[in-house]
Amino acid sequence: MDTQRKPQLVKCPEPFEPLFVAAEDAMAQFFGNLQRHPEKGEITISDVRYLLVRSASMSIQFRKELSSIYGLRTANQIIYNFGRACGVQDATMFHERLGLKDPAMKLAAGPIHFAHVGWAFVDIFPESAPSPDENYFLIYDHPFSFESNSYTESKTKSDDPVCFMNAGYSAGWCEISFGVELAAKEITCRARGDAKCIFVMAPPKKLLGYIKEYTAKYGKT
Repeated sequence: MDTQRKPQLVKCPEPFEPLFVAAEDAMAQFFGNLQRHPEKGEITISDVRYLLVRSASMSIQFRKELSSIYGLRTANQIIYNFGRACGVQDATMFHERLGLKDPAMKLAAGPIHFAHVGWAFVDIFPESAPSPDENYFLIYDHPFSFESNSYTESKTKSDDPVCFMNAGYSAGWCEISFGVELAAKEITCRARGDAKCIFVMAPPKKLLGYIKEYTAKYGKT
């Protein structure tokens, strides 16, 4: 591995860079084998079946339909839970498929997978301190989040953050990687007119305290 190389698919504090370079190399091999078989209605990457779904359908319309049935608050929770379930399952599969054992390497594979499949880019802030215990803390931006991007591209304004699937997915992946119960919440969102889509992730009992602290620093909830 080239120790001088910078990661291209994630932005992170310098001490984490070699870890993410290694994750990029591992994921590049997997995503290098894309096969499309429209005659069978199938797309595979390294023999794993994937779906192409229009991002606005999975963000604006999905949220709208769920809200009309369950109300906005419940709809947001359903979307978060859906994203979390995807993160848990994808992490479990990739950890096994790539033979990943080290928790930090397991976590690092997540943002790289995220970038390859079009969910978002990940920018991990220097304040972050991911650790396999109750002190786990991560604060990060998702530039190009497919959820907020769908809103901004369609000039649809939201009064609240919308990236619940992004939050759930990242929490699910990191929880499986470190074996610690984690939750994530978006505190600023471009769909609401904020400059960035910033998320805080921590064990549930500590999350509210971090949200208050970093909301004061980065913007309103």
